[in-house]
Order: sequence, then structure tokens, then C-alpha cells
Amino acid sequence: LMFSALALWRPDWFIGAKPAIVPLLGIVMFGMGMTLTWQRFAEVVRQPRRIALGVALQFLIMPFAAWAIALMLGLPPALMAGLVLVGASPGGTASNVVCFLARGDLALSITLTLVSTLFAIIATPALTWLYVGQQVPVPVVDMLISIFKIVLLPVGLGLLVNSVAGRRLAPLQPLFPLLSVIAIVFIIAIVVALNRANLAQAGMLVALAVMLHNATGLAAGYWLGLLATGDRRTARTLAIEVGMQNSGLAVALAVNYFSAAAALPGALFSIWHNLSGSMLAAYWSRSSRDEMEGL
Repeated sequence: LMFSALALWRPDWFIGAKPAIVPLLGIVMFGMGMTLTWQRFAEVVRQPRRIALGVALQFLIMPFAAWAIALMLGLPPALMAGLVLVGASPGGTASNVVCFLARGDLALSITLTLVSTLFAIIATPALTWLYVGQQVPVPVVDMLISIFKIVLLPVGLGLLVNSVAGRRLAPLQPLFPLLSVIAIVFIIAIVVALNRANLAQAGMLVALAVMLHNATGLAAGYWLGLLATGDRRTARTLAIEVGMQNSGLAVALAVNYFSAAAALPGALFSIWHNLSGSMLAAYWSRSSRDEMEGL
């Protein structure tokens, strides 16, 4: 929030850094890879139904909800494309922290983030084309190649480095989440600076769309997850994974293939989903503690 306000006050400090958005996201993805081990992939084999449910909810609910909300609010094509890009993106790395705070299933959360990120290489460009291809040109193949470079290569490199030198780099491990936070904050500031004029015209409308989109993902993930599994802990995890997106990826793709305006929903989503996720985590953490004390 502070950096967003700074970007509104002095956009000239950030506008020139627009080419840094993709490399910064690469740093975030490398940091994600550094938290992974090959053993993590075994989680997929151990709980395939819950993984399949989470990924299905992620890519069925969020892109459709984005398209429907954009249509309902009458968002212009660029903003609709940006919101759908957010919906078609995989789960965000911040969801793992929020899941831990909410006393959810952390192993399931991390595995879902990983699997949805791998699926996103094909799903994100395909779903974006499906929902907004009529309104704006969607370069599916170019987007697919970009996601491969921005997501898969840095994550794979981080995983490889962690596998080969994880023990020697253990003292540095706490730095990677911090670097990811700094990178995301800087990405948001750049997009806010680029969209200073758009914020004045459509800021409140886009903010409403982002809030509705996030709320839809959280609610649908929880209630459909509870209906399918009957387990509240799993439902909380699915709510967080579905409702919290890798909006940094949506921002990078929007800036590269659409416009600075199309990146605005992703930037606002980055701010809002961390606030809403933290508040929900605090509520669920207290609820879990009360339930334990009641037992």
C-alpha cells in the first residue's frame, strides 16, 4: 500500500522500470523453486483426488467468475482481459503462508500451488483466449512460451539448486521469501505508476471487480471443497488456493501482450488478496483454536 501510494505520488520513479517486471517475476518463481524438493512431487501421488479437485476448482471457477464479473460491471475490453488473466493464473505463493496461518493443510497447499503452476503453462493462455479472444487478440502460442520462460525455467532452476546445494544454502533460505515480497511490491508499484490516469477514471470499478472476484474464489473454494470432502481443514485450504492467485504472472503477461491498463486488475488483486487472505486466516486461526479448546 505504501509503495502504491508512492507510485501515485511520483510515477516517474517507477515508470522507467517497466522492462524489469518479467525479470522480477522470475526472481519470485526461482524463490518458489528453492522451497521445493523432489519429495514434494510424491504428495501428488498420495492424494490425487484432492489435488484434482483443487486444480479443477482453480481453473473452472476463477476464469469464469472473472469474465462474468467483468461483463456484469461493463468493464472495457482491456480491463476484462486483465481480470480474466488473473482468473486464469495459477495459485499464488502467498497462499502457502496464508494457509499456514489459517491452520490449513500446508502440504496440500504447497502441492496445489506447484501443480496449478505447471498446468498454467497451457491452461492460462488457453482459458484467456476462450473468454476474451472475441474482444481482444490473444497470442496463445507467444503467451505459452513466455509462461514457460517466466515460470517453469526459474522454478526448475530453483528446484535443481535446492536439490544439489540445499544444505549448504540452508542459512540463506529465509532470504528467498523476503526477496519475493520485495519483487512483488516493486512490480505492483510499477503497474500503479503506469496506470495513474486509468486509476483516476476506473479505479473504484476495477477495485470492486477485484474484490468480487477474490470473494467468489474464497467462497466457492470453501463451500464446494467442504461439500466434496466433508473436511473443514481441506475446505479452508482449497478456499485459499482458489481465491489467491499468482497475480504477478497476470501482470507480466498483461504488460507484455495487452496493455498497461490490462495489468491494473492484477496489481490491485495483488494488494487485495493478501489483505483478505490475512483477515480470513486470522479468523480461521481463532476458530481452530476455539474448537481445540472446546475438545
